[in-house]
Amino acid sequence: MSAAIRVRPRRELRAARRPRQHRCWGHLIAAPLWPLHGANLGTLLRTCDAVGACLAVPPFRWVDEALARGNTLRRPGCVHRVGSPLRWLAAERAAGTRILGVELADEAVRLGDLPAARGRTVVLLGHESTGIPPEALDHLDAAVEIPMVGHGQSLNVAVAGSLVLYRLAGLL
Repeated sequence: MSAAIRVRPRRELRAARRPRQHRCWGHLIAAPLWPLHGANLGTLLRTCDAVGACLAVPPFRWVDEALARGNTLRRPGCVHRVGSPLRWLAAERAAGTRILGVELADEAVRLGDLPAARGRTVVLLGHESTGIPPEALDHLDAAVEIPMVGHGQSLNVAVAGSLVLYRLAGLL
């Protein structure tokens, strides 16, 4: 006979979590700079909150609405507005930030082999159909591959970003 599973009540869960929203820690930043579907941005923002990361978003007019639509957080999350994605990536890299692209590449690190981030790290997420643009690949320090055994070519941006963020945060 197996032991009964005790579900923790909401009050107990709230007491175990941080009492205030986190400020920008600048440690992990999810960067879906070429999004295809706006709903993924709000979902990814919720993951950022869960792991203590920030979200960097492109300068599209529809981004604020997309964040609001998919976001169920009671307080604002940490969102960085990025002007030119390529200039921002170049500046981050010049400042010593490690930039990891979630992309299929010959030398990609498998997600299961990815160590937790030890310093400021940007997780660059490309377009769901075309991936990270070729002109942005030169800014990467490494690529991360999420192994798949099915027939799909990729996961959606929110799912892929969430998996990598949890791994980099040391929570998986």
